[in-house]
Amino acid sequence: MAPSLVEPAPQQAPSYKGPTDYKDSGAVAGGPSRFNAEAELHGVDGHHAAKYPAYLPTWDFQKNFPPLEDFEYVERGAGVDERYPVLLPSGAQVDGVTGNIGKEVRGVQLSKLNAQGRNELAHFVAKNRVVAFRDQDFADAPIGDAVEFVKYFGRLHVHPTSPAPAGFPEVHIVHRGAGDTNDSNFFADRLNSVAWHTDVSYERQPPGITFLYMLDGPSAGGDTIFGNMVEAYNRLSPEFKKRLHGLQAVHSGLEQASLASERGGHVRREAVTSTHPVVRTHPATGEKALYVNPQFTRRIVGFKKEESDMLLKFLFDHVALGQDFQARMKWAPGTVVVWDNRVTTHTAIVDWNNGERRHIARITPQAERPYETPFEEAK
Repeated sequence: MAPSLVEPAPQQAPSYKGPTDYKDSGAVAGGPSRFNAEAELHGVDGHHAAKYPAYLPTWDFQKNFPPLEDFEYVERGAGVDERYPVLLPSGAQVDGVTGNIGKEVRGVQLSKLNAQGRNELAHFVAKNRVVAFRDQDFADAPIGDAVEFVKYFGRLHVHPTSPAPAGFPEVHIVHRGAGDTNDSNFFADRLNSVAWHTDVSYERQPPGITFLYMLDGPSAGGDTIFGNMVEAYNRLSPEFKKRLHGLQAVHSGLEQASLASERGGHVRREAVTSTHPVVRTHPATGEKALYVNPQFTRRIVGFKKEESDMLLKFLFDHVALGQDFQARMKWAPGTVVVWDNRVTTHTAIVDWNNGERRHIARITPQAERPYETPFEEAK
């Protein structure tokens, strides 16, 4: 039987910002004004040249994209054999990162998976939230091959403001160049670099299964921390969970676009806002997860400003303080991290200042429009 969807009553949300500001990501990734092509292609100050120059960021100021249209999403993780016989054959090594979020897998080459293996991958990642696959060939293959592999999981998102490798707008590049120590400026008026978010949650159909792979990184540091939003929901009391059901929140991309323009970047698609349930249901697992984040969630529809700010701040703090449902994923050459944006939140960590390059590629399939199913009492 199909899940019973809870449809929100249409309401006009007031136009005020939430309890947190959009946090500048300049310490994680520089814009075009800080990109030094000479340093990236040839090295600088003892730092080597970029290992994957085809993935270096480009900004095409002449290229714009129309608004995204709705599309029919196919959930690849539905109805799979949860023994994962193709994804995890005999000889595959699977290690837990923590007790409730994260796995590390060795002995599996993602690029060689057939359709059944990819379907199993979608479910395995949804259940474990985030998985680091080590010793992968993604970065060494042509960019088009990686794009072709990932598009199996959904229409690929083209980011409205981020740079991309030349010819591949679907590839989101996170790049801080060799010799860039701009974090000292960032920390002049910030205590930390933590910016919890779910990728582009402001889209009508935000991402599901998402792929991030290391091209070049600092010798230590630059990790990514993930939070388990299913566990964050489950920790709440039954009465509190019951009150959250039916609530809708506005997610905004306006601040991200404005900051990109201020930093000399290019906004290649008009910024949007979308309204999503505070609690969403995963279509393959049926699990419920909190779906709010301080980078993009601005207000609770139907609440007054003080009421909305109070509730959102409580939920943001609950997730940020929940180190017992978080996992710190360490990067290494050949690592591909795959996670499900529908049941996780994450933040990059800026903790190195020696000028080493951090260069990562993300390919981001979109998924269904978030929905919720009715509240259920614990059995």
